[in-house]
Amino acid sequence: MNVHNFRKKNDQLWKNLTTTVDQINRSDSDIVSRSEEILMETDIAVRQLKDHLRQYQFSDWSDEIYFFKNTKPQFIAVYIYYSKILAIEASKPYADPQILQSYYENERSNLLYFYNEQREFISYYRRKSTYLDKKYFVRFKFDFKLKLSPELYSYDEEFSTSHDHIVSQILANDLLDQYLSNKINSTEIKESSILQIKNLEWTAPKVALIELLYALHQTKCFNGGHSDLAEIFRWAENSLSINLGNYHKTISEIRLRKTERTKFLSLLQHNLDQYLNDLDI
Repeated sequence: MNVHNFRKKNDQLWKNLTTTVDQINRSDSDIVSRSEEILMETDIAVRQLKDHLRQYQFSDWSDEIYFFKNTKPQFIAVYIYYSKILAIEASKPYADPQILQSYYENERSNLLYFYNEQREFISYYRRKSTYLDKKYFVRFKFDFKLKLSPELYSYDEEFSTSHDHIVSQILANDLLDQYLSNKINSTEIKESSILQIKNLEWTAPKVALIELLYALHQTKCFNGGHSDLAEIFRWAENSLSINLGNYHKTISEIRLRKTERTKFLSLLQHNLDQYLNDLDI
């Protein structure tokens, strides 16, 4: 297996996992049940990633560094994140909003210990530094002058470096911090402002928005084409306060249309052309 095929297989595995996670989160199950299901799916994906690595020989240090600095941590971060969500939500008290707010604030403050304990490496990682990558992200290159995890010897040495797990923790804790912030804010009484912008409501059919978002994704309109489809739909749903349901099923139904597949996009083009023509008169 060459570098291109190895990365392509891993990218597809990641795409499949994020799609599965998104579909699970759209179900009617509670957060505890969803987290348990996502953990099982993530475990399967990590095992497959491990199997890909067994069948591959890194071409050089940069290839190995890329895998342990970028590829593997994103998978493990999903597992860490939902493990923590499961622990927090399964243990939360059934109480009034003030007590729940205090509970989530306490959980959020616990993150500070990790950020303080790993502040030097976090700074290195967030600044996209590379000068210590050979020590941090190459197997069997542990430098005992650096701060190492006390759990290091329990790791699979064929599938771990000294710091790839810490990258996973950074990614997971950043997501958890946002999750807890949203929970805390949702329990607070928000004062309305006279300068508050009136929310826009999507009043066209949901299928039209799904058609539009797919077109924007295929045209690589977001983040230079590096945004996942699920990420784009979460952004749209959050921005427009709308639930687009199982959009994968909807696009399949669009594909099976007997006549014009992209009705909404054609309508957009027609209306804009008509507007521009009217301006010419």
